[in-house]
Amino acid sequence: MLENSDAMIALLNQLNEPQRQAVENTAGPVMIIAGAGSGKTRVLTYRIAYLLAQGVDAFNILSLTFTNKAAGEMRQRIEKLVGKEARNLWMGTFHSVFAKILRIEAQAIGFPSNFTIYDTDDSRSLIKAILKELNLDDKTYKPSAVHNRISMAKNRLVSWQSYNTNPVFQEDDALSGRPQIGKIYQLYQDRLKKAGSMDFDDLLFNTNILFRDHPDILIKYQMKFQYIMVDEYQDTNMSQYLITKRLAEMYENICVVGDDAQSIYAFRGADIQNILNFEKDYPNLRVFRLEQNYRSTKTIVEAANSVIKNNRHQLEKNVWTSNEDGDLIELIKAHSDTEEGKLVATHIFEEKMKEGWGSGEFAILYRTNSQSRSMEEALRRMNIKYKIVGGTSFYQRKEVKDMLAYLRFTLNTKDEESFKRIINLPKRGIGDSSVQKIVLTAVEQGVEIWDVLEQAHLILPGRASKPILDFVTLIKTFQHAAQQMHAFDFAAKVAKESGLLRELYDDKTPEGVSRYENVQELLNGIQEFSENPENEDISIGKFLQDVSLMTDADDKKKQDKDCVTLMTIHGAKGLEFKSVFIVGLEEDLFPGQVDDRSDLEEERRLFYVAITRAEKRLRISYATSRYRFGTLRNCEPSRFLEEINSKYLKVTHKFIVEEKPASAGGSFMNQFQTKQVPVRKTVTPVSNHKTSDNFVPTPPKNLNPGDRVEHAKFGFGTIVEMQENGAGDIRATVNYDTQGQKVMMLSFAKLMKVQ
Repeated sequence: MLENSDAMIALLNQLNEPQRQAVENTAGPVMIIAGAGSGKTRVLTYRIAYLLAQGVDAFNILSLTFTNKAAGEMRQRIEKLVGKEARNLWMGTFHSVFAKILRIEAQAIGFPSNFTIYDTDDSRSLIKAILKELNLDDKTYKPSAVHNRISMAKNRLVSWQSYNTNPVFQEDDALSGRPQIGKIYQLYQDRLKKAGSMDFDDLLFNTNILFRDHPDILIKYQMKFQYIMVDEYQDTNMSQYLITKRLAEMYENICVVGDDAQSIYAFRGADIQNILNFEKDYPNLRVFRLEQNYRSTKTIVEAANSVIKNNRHQLEKNVWTSNEDGDLIELIKAHSDTEEGKLVATHIFEEKMKEGWGSGEFAILYRTNSQSRSMEEALRRMNIKYKIVGGTSFYQRKEVKDMLAYLRFTLNTKDEESFKRIINLPKRGIGDSSVQKIVLTAVEQGVEIWDVLEQAHLILPGRASKPILDFVTLIKTFQHAAQQMHAFDFAAKVAKESGLLRELYDDKTPEGVSRYENVQELLNGIQEFSENPENEDISIGKFLQDVSLMTDADDKKKQDKDCVTLMTIHGAKGLEFKSVFIVGLEEDLFPGQVDDRSDLEEERRLFYVAITRAEKRLRISYATSRYRFGTLRNCEPSRFLEEINSKYLKVTHKFIVEEKPASAGGSFMNQFQTKQVPVRKTVTPVSNHKTSDNFVPTPPKNLNPGDRVEHAKFGFGTIVEMQENGAGDIRATVNYDTQGQKVMMLSFAKLMKVQ
């Protein structure tokens, strides 16, 4: 708690001089150029704590980040320093903060305050329905491509009206064979508005509309947010740039933090010019450079510098470290992508044995998701646990989305996508033709779907209308409950009385059990939300908003931490690992096919980000041949490999490390002209557990936490926790001696109690 000036001084003394200057200079526009691993989170945290210690009201501080995880961690750090006052900060992602403002001001732009937020699947489902209504071929008008086109327009603040009168857009669409995209965009926005919904892009697009068309509302928030901080400013798009610029116009106490060398999201609309040209917006700008890297070894830092210096367009900085020199970077040459996977897996296995590092200390980074296949196969053969980040998110799984759709439709009966998802789930005998007739009637008459549902007996014969009217009664029951209950009690009621939980429970296939467990896990998450003392609002509406705004980077809490992490480099930004493998350094793969210098420089920044994820050890690999699109192709080493100063490299070829480092002036390519060397034997994978001869499963009722147990596959372990679910089944958390912690349903996982 910063209760006196001495405490604040002690805090500031923990910072190096550039960090301290960035914290203490709070008046006027400030740009903090934060090199990789330079402690920018600490600076942001201390800067906010410093403002609060100076008497600034927490309600007058706006802090914007790009993930909820980053915002949550920062808030926790600040709360440790200043106490519960930190909870009053306006802190979160662009989307979460401005969704909050839009809910307060929704009526000004013609939306209900409880508007639904559509995710990507919802948006594409709606686009697919529009394509069907327009009789357009969804192979020509792929929903994903149409959605991306609309998203691009919104991020550039191009409305459907402007889109349809812009000759450049019209010509582009005509040349691509999709001249109706403007019409689809118009219908898509009309349907969103009618459904009382916004998609993810609308949260920023509509905030700009709100501030543009309602100057009184803009002034209200300009006066409120006297101090504005934006993290990862190099990743902002035009929409985000304009919002922050407008909000800062009154006080100009705006602080942006970023690193142009880590700008890697142009494909999402991020504009690196926002940070490169920031000084043009604020001529009295003060710039502070955080150049000391605390994360990586000197070898890794200087190798990264030798790469990024090749970019022409960048802000001046010199990243350095006082850390140890560390190991040279290993460059691995493989004859194929399959061999590349084996080499990487073998290195991980041996390093785990040698260093005693857990699997969670390792990461394999690649340019495209398809590269994970050979890595996965090799890791599985060696029984090394791994997780893929960026696969199907928990909240994108069908059964989870089904449950969320029930909750969403209860709160917003205008929500057409949720309606179509749940109207016949579980099956109620409502045919597709009845659903189509309801939707068509609503569109033709210009009314809400709920109005048609309540009058279903007027448009459908008695037998067909009865299950629909029963559905209406069910939803009305849920609506009443939503007003009386907190989030968890309400969600549990919906899960049970909708019949969804029972249907999943009755499916005893492995897939069915997994789906049932996922819904149970969703309920666990809602219970955790409801019981969190930091959540003032524990309504189901607040929970649904939080879920809608969750990003891939936030959906990690339930994952096993002791796993090798496989992910794209884009997904790795902001993370760090003791040992990192960057795979697939080949032309046309990394860098991918580039059309101009801006593309090439972004690919180089991506490589820089990958290198700087490593703390202690870095290995880079490429293959001389690789299967791509079903064809075996010869590969050329990436041009980026030539850009690493060769004095930081050593070469690994067919499992053998050349101990003699490369000379300072030579090209790494010359090192491969050496004689062939014998192949080291691969390490034998760890075998599965062999079950005891007297193995007989113990009835679940005779098991208790603390019991030692044996599992046929995972071996011996100790029961940590047992919990009975709503359907009467028992779920046990078991900490296995060699396999780590696992959660299993005892009706399927047979355990024998051992003495």
